[in-house]
Amino acid sequence: MDKLADLRRSYAQGVLLEADVQSDPIQQFEHWFADVLACELPDPNAMTLATASRDGRPSARIVLLKGIVDGGFRFFTNYDSRKGRDLAENPHASLSFYWVGLERQVRIEGTVAKTSAQDSDEYFFSRPVESRLGAWASEQSQPVADRAALEQREREFKARFGDDPPRPPHWGGYQLSPQTIEFWQGRPSRLHDRLVYSRNADGSWTLSRLSP
Repeated sequence: MDKLADLRRSYAQGVLLEADVQSDPIQQFEHWFADVLACELPDPNAMTLATASRDGRPSARIVLLKGIVDGGFRFFTNYDSRKGRDLAENPHASLSFYWVGLERQVRIEGTVAKTSAQDSDEYFFSRPVESRLGAWASEQSQPVADRAALEQREREFKARFGDDPPRPPHWGGYQLSPQTIEFWQGRPSRLHDRLVYSRNADGSWTLSRLSP
């Protein structure tokens, strides 16, 4: 651990200039995401979701992006989890993607709302049956006695629902509607490129450069 301060490397894989980006940040995100897929980086849709409770206590975890719909970033989870409780109290959240292989990062801030029951059903029934049973078995973010107790709950729901478990009422989708989207490209000497799109009142976007 005494070597942590010495860990560093130079970033030199790309540049990010105003003349090269899309006018719409969603299109720019999709362009970058296509690059990630082409490079076959692991877990390309993994993102850090940061939330805060009503009194401002922050919490962050990795979740998976499961779609971009009408300009919003969509993920699914247990509504009774800590993130679900946070979002019920405080609908403001942020997302962060870090694609180390491309030396790129995207930061997104906005407000979050639940998706429709129909959209939640559609995604839930596309999941493997084991994942669907797991959504019933796990009282997410709540204490559990041990692994055996969790597996016993899974067996009980398997016996109850067989291979066709319905969507639990406590499980479904959220969609983050962005207000700002920042694109970061690593550069030498820590003079990184940072371009941020800010949403205007009329729905248009303003592009600015930030100091690194």
